[in-house]
Amino acid sequence: MLKKLQLAFDYLVYFLTSDTEHNVHSPFVFDFVTHVLKSRKNKPSYHAIELVRSNMLRSNALIEVLPLGAKSSGKVQHIPLKTLTDKTSKSAKYGELLERICDYYQPQYALEIGSSVGISSLYQAAGIHNGYLISLEGNPKSAEIARHNAEKLGFEHVQFGEGLFEDTMPKVIAQVPHLDYVFFDGNHTLEATLNYFELCLPKAHSNSIFIFDDIRWSEGMHLAWQKIKNHPQVTVSIDLFFMGIVFFRTEQAKEHFTLRF
Repeated sequence: MLKKLQLAFDYLVYFLTSDTEHNVHSPFVFDFVTHVLKSRKNKPSYHAIELVRSNMLRSNALIEVLPLGAKSSGKVQHIPLKTLTDKTSKSAKYGELLERICDYYQPQYALEIGSSVGISSLYQAAGIHNGYLISLEGNPKSAEIARHNAEKLGFEHVQFGEGLFEDTMPKVIAQVPHLDYVFFDGNHTLEATLNYFELCLPKAHSNSIFIFDDIRWSEGMHLAWQKIKNHPQVTVSIDLFFMGIVFFRTEQAKEHFTLRF
């Protein structure tokens, strides 16, 4: 209860102090706000993805969930698919944002750390037209569902990797020439988030985009976000309260934005 009250208070502060496009003086960030953040287009892919979600939200099939990550209970569980979908999937609002980011910046090599049942994977895949999305998931049964959902929608440019991120990430990162886009939605702890960031950093370049989910999920996650946005290679950071986005634009002076979304 106290955590929820604190989160509500923090959101109120964020809402009252965050900027709109009228307060943004960086041409690059203004372009992001007008063409990505505030863009509202009802695309056919959104309906198809939400239909996948609604079907899973009606399913009582029991899914084996291994004890992985910060949200784990520490033991193997069997959770109804509808509960797993409800608890782990990004909302349509944030899914559409991920799609718009991918659609606007068109990453060639994109990585998602934490597929769950694949709703966010579908949104990102919908926005990538000439590249590849590699999505990593620690729980085999969740990855199986995510893979099935991608196949169902015909997203052949998505690959799903199963296993502990500490094992799968180094192999994937070694295989790609660069990382244009990374969505960090895996183990929500300070140490793990910073480790994943450092693993990906050598493959980042001036046009790379790193997105961090649940940056206020815990004190550790918020501290991780503070460290990441202050990293010397990060030049532009955007706080959307629940998500944090960083860019590595070498031609731009370091600047942080808190934007209303």
